[in-house]
Amino acid sequence: MQSFIGYRCSVCGKTYEQDELTYTCPNDGGNVDVILDYDRIKNTSSPGKIAASRDFSIWRYLDLLPVADPGHTGTPLWAVGWTPVFDLSVKAAEFGLKRLWLKDDGRNPTASFKDRASAVVVARAQQTGVEVTITASTGNAGAALAGMAAAASHPAVILAPKTAPPAKVAQLMIFGARVFLVDGNYDDAFDLSVEAANALGWYCRNTGYNPFTAEGKKTAAFEICEQLSGMVGQALQSNWYVPDAVFVSVGDGNIISGLHKGFKELSSLGWIERVPRIYGIQSEGSAAIANAYRAGTEEIKPVAADTLADSISVDLPRDGLRALRAATETGGAYLAVSDQAILDAMVELGKDVAVFAEPAGSTAYAGMKVAIEQGLIGANDEVLVMNTGSGLKDVGASMQATGKAPVIEPLLSALQSALEA
Repeated sequence: MQSFIGYRCSVCGKTYEQDELTYTCPNDGGNVDVILDYDRIKNTSSPGKIAASRDFSIWRYLDLLPVADPGHTGTPLWAVGWTPVFDLSVKAAEFGLKRLWLKDDGRNPTASFKDRASAVVVARAQQTGVEVTITASTGNAGAALAGMAAAASHPAVILAPKTAPPAKVAQLMIFGARVFLVDGNYDDAFDLSVEAANALGWYCRNTGYNPFTAEGKKTAAFEICEQLSGMVGQALQSNWYVPDAVFVSVGDGNIISGLHKGFKELSSLGWIERVPRIYGIQSEGSAAIANAYRAGTEEIKPVAADTLADSISVDLPRDGLRALRAATETGGAYLAVSDQAILDAMVELGKDVAVFAEPAGSTAYAGMKVAIEQGLIGANDEVLVMNTGSGLKDVGASMQATGKAPVIEPLLSALQSALEA
């Protein structure tokens, strides 16, 4: 926490002291980046020191985070992160890639990438004495906040669209958060949560609004580089390994901007030799950032989102500018894929890789296949794909992808007939 020195606006570039703002830039409303003292980090931490840690969670990177040790050891707060990376060598050969890995963040405590952000936000809330934290969510961010808040005995309020998948709403409820379903879309819930936080003195966790969300999400970049170092046999005492390209699904844009920040920080520290190309993948039905990328502009116009991938269904991405720059500044790109391609990717990941991804998670894999078709990646590339959530989050979409299992009589003849059919 001693390395946390202030904020910088992503739009106007103005810097602020720690106590000058809480959320966005008061000058232009732009999202702000947390500024860390990298010289101090270089003197207090190193790849070797982190490699020696026996804490296999996001908190092994505490020296690179703007919060203090959150305590609550032994709770799910300390089970966030260090999710597995799988070596998909057979798929790499099939696709003509040098190497292909998949990092499965569906293995987090509440089964999504969003646990990373919520763990850091809850730590920040408690360390600043805030009594209640609120967020808007289509499900995953809310479940993550509810779970991490429960682990820290911290009150949470969740606003979700009434169309949120029942499995996600059940998670919100079971963790003891106060849950309200909004008769509107995610953007309506977002605006109401900001208004409520300001009126009631609560802390707002909202993605692409609270700067500490990206601080939690950047830890995935740290893990990618450290874990790949071990997988390829690079000495963990020296610099870490970095893939050529990273694919991630994009809705509000905060995950991809967090990953970008994490890779940039490792580069600034001299712990990786370069920042990978980052590819943002959106659903065709919710492609506001991809539209801006194709138009060659940083003006991100809202869309009327319509996609089965509810976790990335957003009219107006709240972290769109930083998300766009994650691709443009690294030589990556934005691609949009159909809902059918997303469903097909769910099935392929399950059958060929044994990873059960929710639609938003499989979107990145679907986008990687399009990138191969378009020649954006190829035989010389080492590629990592992020799965951001478990398929158990949206069983309805899973059944849509696979179809229903046939019902048969409890007879061998019936089984044989069904097998032949």
